[in-house]
Amino acid sequence: MLIIGSHVSFNSKDQLLGSLQEALGYKANTFMFYTGAPQNTTRSKINDNLTKEALEIMKNNNIDYSKVIVHAPYIINLANNKEDDKYDFSIRFLKEEVRRCEKLGIQYLVLHPGSHVGLGVEVGISNIVNALNIILRDTSVVILLETMAGKGTEIGRNFSELKRIIDGMEKKDNIGVCIDTCHLNDSGYDISKFDQVLDEFDKTIGINYIKCVHVNDSKNGLSSHKDRHENIGFGTIGFDNLIQVIYHKKLEDIPKILETPWIEQKPPYKYEIEMIRTKKFDPEVKNKIIC
Repeated sequence: MLIIGSHVSFNSKDQLLGSLQEALGYKANTFMFYTGAPQNTTRSKINDNLTKEALEIMKNNNIDYSKVIVHAPYIINLANNKEDDKYDFSIRFLKEEVRRCEKLGIQYLVLHPGSHVGLGVEVGISNIVNALNIILRDTSVVILLETMAGKGTEIGRNFSELKRIIDGMEKKDNIGVCIDTCHLNDSGYDISKFDQVLDEFDKTIGINYIKCVHVNDSKNGLSSHKDRHENIGFGTIGFDNLIQVIYHKKLEDIPKILETPWIEQKPPYKYEIEMIRTKKFDPEVKNKIIC
């Protein structure tokens, strides 16, 4: 069964119920959201009644809540401990996000591993391992390390770096990976040879660690290290290559999440999901969204 959705909003008024209603409007059967703005620390109290109402609607629409994803805020950087207060803040804030996931009943939390900001890859990985072992000590939430494009001093630009983080985890059941097609492309993994990419991942980390796929085309070429998402079929990866990823048998039960750019301030997800379901690329889809 295809499990496909997109990033959706989560606001203080409607919370999970509003996120679900937005996803249903896109004809999705899963979704991903931030529990608050990704650039700041403002967070509203979780409303259990809204969560309960959303869960009932999900049941009626055959949406598996265990496949719904939360994304951690961008302001968290576990790789940088140049300043103790900032490093401690990242740990505390991610702990709070984990608690919010627990309150919402969310299993998976996607995290950008972090940037070492000149400290070096070894130190950055060590900082991430230390922080995650603290954060995951008393929770059942699974943190998914996202594959990164290799921009600047990002950690996670290749499978080897992610493996070194996972190897340092005290609780292996609480760690996983979210692969991002744009990031893979930009970091140097050729999506047109996705079987080979998966084989390398399996040999390096283990395919069982993949729990989520971010499906994005890329504005830039292979190994560009840019991280600029493009709409499905309009980038350098291409529609057919992305369809091969989405429908790959080894990833059949894994949620696929679109993070593609809005077009003229309008979300493209309903149209992109329709193209994915029919496996037919519509070169006029951007014009249809604008109209």
